[in-house]
Amino acid sequence: MTAARAIIHVDMDAFYAAIEVLDHPQWRGLPLVVGELGPRSVVTTASYEARRYGLRSAMPTVTAKRLCPQALFVPIRMSRYREISAEVFAVFGEVTPEIEGLSLDEAFLDVTRSLRLFGGEMENIGRFLKQEIRRRTGLVASVGMAHNKLLAKLASELSKPDGFLQIRPGQVHAMLDPLPVGRLWTVGKVAEAQLHRLGIRTVGELRFADPRRLHQACGNQAGQWQRLASGVDERAVDADAAEKSVSAETTFVTDLTCLEQAESWLARLGERVGERLRAHELRGRTVTVKLRKPPFETHTRQLRLGEPTDSTAELLQAGRSLLRRWWESEQNPQLRLLGIGMSQFAPEQQAGLFTPTSGGKDQLADQINRRFGGGSLVRGVVLKSRRGETGEK
Repeated sequence: MTAARAIIHVDMDAFYAAIEVLDHPQWRGLPLVVGELGPRSVVTTASYEARRYGLRSAMPTVTAKRLCPQALFVPIRMSRYREISAEVFAVFGEVTPEIEGLSLDEAFLDVTRSLRLFGGEMENIGRFLKQEIRRRTGLVASVGMAHNKLLAKLASELSKPDGFLQIRPGQVHAMLDPLPVGRLWTVGKVAEAQLHRLGIRTVGELRFADPRRLHQACGNQAGQWQRLASGVDERAVDADAAEKSVSAETTFVTDLTCLEQAESWLARLGERVGERLRAHELRGRTVTVKLRKPPFETHTRQLRLGEPTDSTAELLQAGRSLLRRWWESEQNPQLRLLGIGMSQFAPEQQAGLFTPTSGGKDQLADQINRRFGGGSLVRGVVLKSRRGETGEK
């Protein structure tokens, strides 16, 4: 019999908004939105005070303003959020090396091997994480604990804000059965509607549904859904899941209709990606360009390089090729959003004597930008993109 695992899910409460309040105490208690007002801007994070008015992430900021006219809208400060995130993840690292980062403010931790160091109780580890994060950053984390990822994440979600909950094996059905079926992992809106048509609205009803009828109606995923409904989730915490790709993108106030302007923006974004690659000592093989046409039609184009690289020049050469190819294939090319990224990173041991490196120019640019601020030294083509963005990330 396999020994029970100890899995913790940590999710920072309204992370970006909480950092803004931490840095600007006069905003405490106000409905706060991280995301600038604009016809194409969206809410990145809303404080809990703002959520009472129905504001939520990914909502257009103009809609958020209509719902809550008194809301305070503040710009995104990603470098600051990354700085605090590093402090949070440092706390995780003091408990276990098995950390699966989902975003800057959320992670799974497998603490099975650390239990003995904390008196054999997972709650002791959860309490340590919560208290240390609060002490070091001044921010609140919600902590969910269970014997698998599904239940640990559910525990943190159900106990938010300022959550702290462990779902023990004997409590699984009591916790899961009353929940809407859409709360299960992999059950999205389409699947939820499909299950509703079968008369299945709660997790408990899914658990007790006839497997044959369910399979006939929903296909192969039916078996997985019923396992999840029973609280069974065998997914491992993937400590290598963090750096799958490095990318940057921006949305435009006015659609781009000029290739030269699009290439200028691509260069600006590519420089940010290149700098991040070198900062994290990553070399990638696959370049991806993301292109969104109005109103909301998204395309991606990829190119695999011969050797892994962290060179901004090589990244941009591939990116420009992909952009031009897409541009020429369109009858009336317009861009609402543009992004570029690098993925398929080479293992660290491959970075040796014969591995291509970015060279002195990139390293010098990185040093200048770190000293004098991002964007202090850029390619000339980037200067044409200094107007018109609503939000890079």
